[in-house]
Amino acid sequence: MLTANDIAKYFLALSNDEDSGELISNLKLQKLVHYAQGFHLALYDQPLFDECIEAWAHGPVIPDLYHLYKRYGSGSIPPATDFDPNIYTQEVKELLDEVFSVYGQFSAWKLRALTHDESPWKNAYNRKNKVISQDELKEYFKTLLN
Repeated sequence: MLTANDIAKYFLALSNDEDSGELISNLKLQKLVHYAQGFHLALYDQPLFDECIEAWAHGPVIPDLYHLYKRYGSGSIPPATDFDPNIYTQEVKELLDEVFSVYGQFSAWKLRALTHDESPWKNAYNRKNKVISQDELKEYFKTLLN
């Protein structure tokens, strides 16, 4: 199974493409990886990665991924030097490309605002442990597919 960082590396590689024109901050990266997980759960009924997603003040966050990239602050994160496109299935590549096409165009703060309007984040943020369950993600993202 892929990790959240594998998904992050894919998005960082896409952002390095001359046509995309925008580098990705940690805040934006968190939201893109969150959307990838949500849509994968909705479409395929299984997680893309195992790490949990938590509802933090600025939206959904994968804690391990956040800590891995926090040294960049609010600046852009460079593409990974160890990115291997061969670890992704065609199905996963197509999903990640679509998520990036739809959500990658938005700023980090726009994505933050979008996630704050979504029930998985709102429900989890009001709970003590703040974990956004995969079931909540799956059910919510299924409503976006219709």
